[in-house]
Amino acid sequence: MKIGDKVRFLSEVGGGRVSGFQGKNIVLVEDEDGFEIPMQVKDVIIVPEVEEVERGVKLEVKEEVKRGVKEEVIEEEKPVTFKPKPLERREGELLNLYLSFLPDDVKEISSTGFESYLVNDSNYYMQVSLMSAEGASWRLRFCGVVEPNSKLFVEAFDRSQVNDLERLCVQAIAWKQDKPFSMKPAITTELRLNLTKFYKLHVFHPNEFFNEPNWTEDIIRDDKPVRSVFVNEEQVKERLSSLGRQT
Repeated sequence: MKIGDKVRFLSEVGGGRVSGFQGKNIVLVEDEDGFEIPMQVKDVIIVPEVEEVERGVKLEVKEEVKRGVKEEVIEEEKPVTFKPKPLERREGELLNLYLSFLPDDVKEISSTGFESYLVNDSNYYMQVSLMSAEGASWRLRFCGVVEPNSKLFVEAFDRSQVNDLERLCVQAIAWKQDKPFSMKPAITTELRLNLTKFYKLHVFHPNEFFNEPNWTEDIIRDDKPVRSVFVNEEQVKERLSSLGRQT
C-alpha cells in the first residue's frame, strides 16, 4: 500500500485515496470531500483502478481463446460506481455551518486572490443561499446544496473584489434524506466581515476542515445563527463624539 492508492473500508461504508501514514499501523485516507480519516491498515483494502480491471478481463478472454474455447463476443459489464451515504456523528445532530476563505498564495497575503468554501459540519443536507449587499439591495453569490459533513467550493475572487464581501446574508434550510429527522427552522442571518483580516497573515491558519491556511467564520453554531457584526474604530469615535455634543 502506498500514497495515491485507492482504498475502501472493510468495517464501514466509505473509502478514498491514501494520503499518508502515521507509524506502521495507521493509514490516512482522504475522502472525496478532502477530509483525512485515520484508519488501521488492517481495516482497509486496495481497490483496483477501473483500467486495471478492464485489462484483467481482456487478458482472461485471450487465455480462453488460446485454450480452444469457442470464441464469443463478450460484453464487458461496466463497473457500477456509487457514492456512499455520509456517516452520521452524534454531535452532527446540531447544525453547524461555516464560511472559509483560502488564499491562493498565503506568502503574498497583501496581493493574493482567494477561494471561498461552505463547510457543513452536521448530519443534515443544507440548501444554502449566500448573498452580498449592494447598497439597499442584495446580489446572489451562491445557491446550492451542501451535503452532510462536507465542504463545497463557492467561488474564487481577486483582491479587487474583497470589498464586495463586507456585508453578507446567508439563508439555509436543513433536512435528511430517506430517514426521519428532527425538524430544523429555516435560518436567515447577516454577517459583517472585518475586511482588514484579508490582509493579516496571522488570521490564516490550518484547522479541522482544511490543511491549508484559512480564515473560517461561523454562520450557524449549534442550531443558532451567528451574527458577526464588525464596527471599526472610526465609527466608534464618531458615535462617542456625537454623544458628547448632545450632552
